[in-house]
Amino acid sequence: MKTTKRKKLEKRGWKIGSTAELLDLTSEEASYIEMKLTLSLALREQRVKHKITQVELAKRLKSSQSRVAKMEAGDPSVSIDLLVRSLRALGASPKAVAKSIQSAQS
Repeated sequence: MKTTKRKKLEKRGWKIGSTAELLDLTSEEASYIEMKLTLSLALREQRVKHKITQVELAKRLKSSQSRVAKMEAGDPSVSIDLLVRSLRALGASPKAVAKSIQSAQS
């Protein structure tokens, strides 16, 4: 957000903060959410890179297309375990998965 816009909003009584502040998340909770979102984005990037549809990935995982869509959308019902297994099924190395997780912590 531009500094001028931020100042105008604050002058009008608006409080500017992060999602973590709004939801009163601990740093661990915010970190966990960032990690899941980063893995979700990595999954979509890997799938698109390999030119595989959500349906094709679902077949590989013995799952459904809607479940793959939830994984890529960062749905809270999706576990980190499933995201990691899905990335591995697309050929991502453990090092690449770790790099994704590490980028969420930066």
